[in-house]
Amino acid sequence: MPITKLSDVIVPELFNPYVIKRTAELSALLQCGIITSDAEFDRLASQAAPTVNMPFFADLTGESEQIIEDADLAANKIESKKDVAAIIRRAKMWAATDLSAALAGKDPMEAIASLVANFWARDMQKELVAVLNGIFGTYTPAGESATAVTPLASNLLDISTKSAAADKVWSASSFIDAQQLLGDAQGQLMAVAMHSATWSYLKKQNLITTEHPSVDVSFDTYQGKRVVIDDGCPVTGTGSNSVFTSYLFGQGAIALGNGNPVGFVPTEIDRDKKKGSGVDYLINRKTMILHPRGVKFTNTNVAKTEGPSRAELKDAQNWLPVYEPKQIRIVAFKHKIGS
Repeated sequence: MPITKLSDVIVPELFNPYVIKRTAELSALLQCGIITSDAEFDRLASQAAPTVNMPFFADLTGESEQIIEDADLAANKIESKKDVAAIIRRAKMWAATDLSAALAGKDPMEAIASLVANFWARDMQKELVAVLNGIFGTYTPAGESATAVTPLASNLLDISTKSAAADKVWSASSFIDAQQLLGDAQGQLMAVAMHSATWSYLKKQNLITTEHPSVDVSFDTYQGKRVVIDDGCPVTGTGSNSVFTSYLFGQGAIALGNGNPVGFVPTEIDRDKKKGSGVDYLINRKTMILHPRGVKFTNTNVAKTEGPSRAELKDAQNWLPVYEPKQIRIVAFKHKIGS
């Protein structure tokens, strides 16, 4: 009796592009516009180095001059600076026993690809939360007189440290205060990622609105901003002492590139013929950049030359802002929630 193997239903050259496409369709972060991807980011992610440089011109500063007859205008220069993104390399292997149900699907390759895409959509969300933990994290440099450093302190509002208990809890006004950190650029903020406990607290107060667009799936909003629920959003403490961190994002705040470096094999199938009746393996690899625009990855605390681990992405010592605070379209909001 013929046995259907993974090699019979998966064509690697077709499988990987389908997984990338399905991951984009499944990711709430991509769907709401927080993350943007284009061919240039894909090209950057395909480089062999562990980090890639993204030069940019700094904004023009200063004031205009009065025009005076026979007086020369002063020449001003435009400064060039450098943003740096880490190339993230990840892989996952599944055995055929984990995929056996998918083999019965109408289109086995499509069914398996959907399962794999769901995994990568969830994994990418975890990767982003690690990056956010890093850029809003705190570290103390070496030295006796060193003070604690938070790379993106300019874009962080922490109401959990206020003296009055009521002032520590999320409120409509404190949420507006968080947006105000971007000043006149706050209009760019269009989505908020929050822990499910925060979402439930707001939902109980009827502050969450569910939108039902005719051309898209339903989604929640708060103060007109699309809500992304992720329990990876940081929580410290327990019970009534729990402090939650929610994140506000502007359109395209995060750059995504799906790389395909020389010699890179994104999808492979293997088979162990000696195990029982044989075990099939599906190996899927990702090379990508998932970069907060305007916050340079310094590579200060990275052990492997291949690139950072997820724990290293969480390390605040590996990040340094290079854009002006208003131009970095991310805000962190630390708060408590009521009962």
